[in-house]
Amino acid sequence: MEEMVDKIIEQNGAKESALLAVLMDIQGEYNYLPRPALELVSKKLGVSMSRISYMATFFTAFSLEERGKHITTVCMGTACHVRGATRLVEELERVLEIKAGETTDDKQFTLETVNCVGACALGPLIITDGEFQGNMTSPKVSRLIKKLRKED
Repeated sequence: MEEMVDKIIEQNGAKESALLAVLMDIQGEYNYLPRPALELVSKKLGVSMSRISYMATFFTAFSLEERGKHITTVCMGTACHVRGATRLVEELERVLEIKAGETTDDKQFTLETVNCVGACALGPLIITDGEFQGNMTSPKVSRLIKKLRKED
């Protein structure tokens, strides 16, 4: 892990002003911010752990808990909600056997919800591994999860 953190710090510049970029790259690498990585950043950039913790919890893009290989996010904004987003969450919870906000035991899937992603015309919408998928239905969601499981 130290090698990876060193590389990320080097790429972003070893200064406190690079902290946000460093955290983003660590999140990109591990899919969350592991505590040992944050401690290394604190030591190497000379930034207090309290400042790092503040940034890691202030920005919703960051997670301090291990997440799955596949992140599935359901938009729960008004347009998506009235078009069936709740049913999509229920189907994903059933298929993945987890609740929104949780990660499967095998660390393959994390299910999240967000208030709005600003793509109302595509609702109901899910984002899987950064890819927007609009006009979703429960059967489409089930097929998507089945496909991702086969790929793994």
